[in-house]
Amino acid sequence: MGRRGVRFRSRQASYATRWIAYDPLVRTVGHHGKDIAQRFDLPLTRLDLVIPARLAFIGLETTGANPLRDRITKIGVLETEGDRVSTWSTLVNPQRPKPEFIQQRNGSRDATVADAPTFAQVAAELADRLHGRLFIAHHARFNYAFVKREFQRLGKSFRADVLCTVRLSRKLFPEHQKHHLESLMVRHDLTTGVHSGALAAAHLLGQFWCVLKRDRGEEALAEAIRQQLKRPSLPPHLDSALLDDLPESPGVYLFYGDNDALLYVGKSVNLRQRVRAHFASDLREYKEMRLSQEVRRLRWQETVGELGALLLESRLIKECQPIHNHRLRRSSDLCTWQLVQVAPGDCRLRLVSGQTADFVRSNDLFGLFANRREATDSLRKVAAAHGLCPIILGLEKPAGPGRPCFAHQVKHCRGACVGKEAISVHSDRMLSALMKLKLTAWPYPGAIGVVERDDLRRVEEVHVVNGWRHLGSARSEVGVQEILLGQSGQGRFDRDTYRLLAAHLGKGRVQVRLLSGR
Repeated sequence: MGRRGVRFRSRQASYATRWIAYDPLVRTVGHHGKDIAQRFDLPLTRLDLVIPARLAFIGLETTGANPLRDRITKIGVLETEGDRVSTWSTLVNPQRPKPEFIQQRNGSRDATVADAPTFAQVAAELADRLHGRLFIAHHARFNYAFVKREFQRLGKSFRADVLCTVRLSRKLFPEHQKHHLESLMVRHDLTTGVHSGALAAAHLLGQFWCVLKRDRGEEALAEAIRQQLKRPSLPPHLDSALLDDLPESPGVYLFYGDNDALLYVGKSVNLRQRVRAHFASDLREYKEMRLSQEVRRLRWQETVGELGALLLESRLIKECQPIHNHRLRRSSDLCTWQLVQVAPGDCRLRLVSGQTADFVRSNDLFGLFANRREATDSLRKVAAAHGLCPIILGLEKPAGPGRPCFAHQVKHCRGACVGKEAISVHSDRMLSALMKLKLTAWPYPGAIGVVERDDLRRVEEVHVVNGWRHLGSARSEVGVQEILLGQSGQGRFDRDTYRLLAAHLGKGRVQVRLLSGR
């Protein structure tokens, strides 16, 4: 496994980082492992050196789901070294009231932890118990984020290799759909014994570890561990601690190079996973390798949901013009096809620029194109696919009075250019063929708020939109009002924003709040 372990350090003074390798020959810390090993028919002395020897199975209870705001109320740790196990648990005073639904769910009232030690009082012992051990938990990033955040509040940094038993279960038991702890208990006959709460969860994970070895074999388990723990080859100028700080939430990330030049802007519903993927593939793809060599600094901004990340990414790329971003850049030659009725039953197309087209109220616009060439090429493809006349569409000039288009000569046009097909019929067919490109007029009387909510993190974000223009996003009513007050000079029509909003609004993916009249 190499030199993997827990790194614990103080930010308040200069320090030297100390690494503890996973060593199968280290001193054991308990003598309760026989019960688990015998129950699952495991040899007491066999130890596959590929699997880390020093493990810590973690269970937590918290005041909520947001590590930035909520606190730990109970900790359970099951430590193993080879076939030996020791346990440790403690209540923790969160120094704030627990929400009522948390008290009901956990069966633990505020009075239960009123006289318990604070995290600051148990931090040293917890750090000592986790030091040099693989941090194993169910939904491990959730637990790890809480522990790490608690240490940060004390001005200290906590780092460890993290292994998620949910991911192990999905990897090694792919035939099952459910992998929450209750499902594992039923499926694998796991029991909490005399333990309860956080320590019960840790004890269950210790049993599940034995099940993995017994039912899937140590080789398969070692490979699953290796895949979870493999680290990307970080650019030399980036601190590896940044990967641990990256959240597993939606948002936008920015890579900067020399002289703080913006190299690349990207988005993801999982920032940590996406950024790691950049550097995990830098030896396989030239673009990623080049970016890895150039990056000097990383910054990110969390959003509540995917739409917020998409809108922010699009805006930043257009405003900042990153070197390695080629998609989503603003087009100064934006244009669209407008349907014009020149006579009863005779409809023609006219190319209009994005500056003159009324994208808010018009119902006769088709397609959004970066330039005239793209618009013309798109219309030619429609004509070829539906047997429309290039002359009637304005794509070709007639060779002479009464002369057919070239497409009619090769039997790809039904002859509207020479009277063989009625113009009204051709107009109807043309309109039908263009329906997939039809733009939607703004369907609201004024500004709206497109609401994204994350119930787990208990946050909400409102994207203020008017006439397909994204005016800004806010997480409070005051912020929404400020955007509305300044909306007259904000934003311009953008085809990428239109497509994002049309897709989300059209499929009912988001909640809409009318803001007009405020």
